[in-house]
Parts: sequence; C-alpha cells; structure tokens
Amino acid sequence: MNHSEYMLRCFQLAQTGAGYVAPNPMVGAVLVYDQKIVSEGFHQRFGEAHAEVIALRNFPDDQIIEKSTLYVNLEPCSHTGKTPPCTDLIIAKKIKHVVISNRDPFPLVNGKGMEKLVKAGIKVTSGIHEQEGAFLNRRFFTFHNRKRPFVILKWAQTRNGYMAPAIEINKKKGVTWITNQASRLMVHQWRSQEQAILVGQATVLTDNPRLDVRGIPGNNPIRVIIDPQLAIDSSFHIHNNSSPTLIFNHLKDSQNKNISLIKIEPGPEFIGTLLHHLFTRNIQSVLVEGGALTIQNFMDANCWDEARVFTGQVEFNEGLHAPVPDGRLTDHVDVSGDILTVYSNPASS
Repeated sequence: MNHSEYMLRCFQLAQTGAGYVAPNPMVGAVLVYDQKIVSEGFHQRFGEAHAEVIALRNFPDDQIIEKSTLYVNLEPCSHTGKTPPCTDLIIAKKIKHVVISNRDPFPLVNGKGMEKLVKAGIKVTSGIHEQEGAFLNRRFFTFHNRKRPFVILKWAQTRNGYMAPAIEINKKKGVTWITNQASRLMVHQWRSQEQAILVGQATVLTDNPRLDVRGIPGNNPIRVIIDPQLAIDSSFHIHNNSSPTLIFNHLKDSQNKNISLIKIEPGPEFIGTLLHHLFTRNIQSVLVEGGALTIQNFMDANCWDEARVFTGQVEFNEGLHAPVPDGRLTDHVDVSGDILTVYSNPASS
C-alpha cells in the first residue's frame, strides 16, 4: 500500500483548515479500502469535529471500515477537550490499521493516542512524511515545544534596500507603496491564516493601519501593538474595537471593551516576555509587520522563525534601510514582478 500518496492527501485536506482551526493543529484524514480512498475529512473549525471523526462518519458501511486503513497526519487525540477522544471512535469502528505522520506534542496526547490504539489491538504506523508534517503544523509544534507563538517577520523593501522613504518625503506624498497589488493581497491572505498581527508604535503613528483582512474571506487577526509610552491616541484605527487589540506598554494595565493595555517593564527581555504573554493567551502564531525597529528587535532577541521579504521594483534615493535576515533561504518566488524571498531561522529548527 502506498502510504506516501495517502498521507500527502491528508496534508492537502489539512491545509484547508488554515486560519480557522487554531490553536488546534491542521489535520486531514482519509479512509482507504482496497487501495482506494472511500472517505475523507479535515478539521474545519476550532471546537468542531476532528478530521478522523468526519472521515469515519461520512462513510456508513462499518463492515468496510473494519477492513480499511485510516490515514491521519497527526496522532489521534485520546482525551476529552472540545470534542470526545478520536481514539475511542477509531476503536469502536474496529479499524485494523492507523497510519500517522507526526506524534502530537500536546501534553495531554503526546504518544498516549498511539498507545491507546496499540493496546486495543490496532496496528499503528507512524513517521510517514514526518518532516513535511512537522512543517505543515510548524505553528502548533513551535507553540507546544517552545512555549511561545510561531513568529513570522514580514516586510517590503525597494530594489536598493530601503524599507521606507525619508520621513519628510513620506509626509508630503502619504503612503508610498513598495509592492504591487498582488503582493498586498497575498499579505491579507497571510493575515487571515495567523492568530495575531504585530506592529510597533511608529508604524501606527505613520500609517494608521487597520491591521485587518480586506478583499478576501477569513478572520481578522488579533492586533498586537508595542506602544511603550502609550503615544497612540484613540483617533487611530487600532482603537476602533473591530478586533481584540493588545497594547504592550511600560506604563499600565487596563481593559476597555476589546482594547487591553498590558504593562511590561523595559529591558532586554521585553520581546521574550511579550511572546510568553501571547502564549498564555493561547495565541499560536503572530505575523510581525513592522516597522524596521520592531522587526530588528525580534531578530536581536532571536525570537523569530520565518522571514518573508518582498522586494518591489521601485527605488528610493534615501530613507530607512531594511533589516537583513540572518537565516536560511527556503523560497524565492516571483509575485507579478515583485520578488518574495522566504528565510527560516536555523536556531528555531
């Protein structure tokens, strides 16, 4: 039986849940009988049925299920959370063989699901496309293994390495776009896939961004703002209560509707403390969109996992230099003329 083919299909199904299942992992499942997929499912939304449950419930013939193999990219759960344990249903359906890509790092599972299946007399095969499965759920794995969100740094730069024009020029012309519309639409897609989006005070004061998803379906991310002295007043978009907003500062804690002020003392541990706070709020991933100082602070603290850099076709004669990622090149893509370069942080692998 070709384990590879069926596991890759699990990955395809799992990806469909991106942006909707966090802080749960993305999971797909396929039921195979006589070397053919007879049923499949994926985890569609946090709190709803898991992939294995959907795949098994979608196929009514229990006699065939007993003779089938279930493929799933992550170890089936063995505990009761928002839903009952998937292992109980698998055992009840008398499946003889379960094939898995990755062991679940979540402490309440972490091997217990596979152990329960084996004790019930079910054959378990694991490690199929293990590296690809870990990459698919890299947010989930980072969250549980490193006790912090998966951090994606994103910025745009000109062909000659500037991230923004000089302040005086910017004030005269308003927002100066470096990238094209296709790249900007891609960024909104990314926002819909991450739980939080983070910017610093300077970005808000300069651009007054909404930090939401526009023009595509998807959920708005939680807005995270670094505003040390609370210089951003209520006239800015981040105070519009359209999305939960966390403002990290050095002055005070308070709560007003969707706006939370969170005090963190200044110092070299600021970024690490911020990420730990996001972890305690069950935020699994954060897209850091700027500005240059904020991105550099994450780099200096070595608190990043992936950097996505757009290089547009424009040039500035002067301005703010873009950061330089010290990472491993993993992708290089043409986006309608812009170049998207992706780096991974070797230290977080």
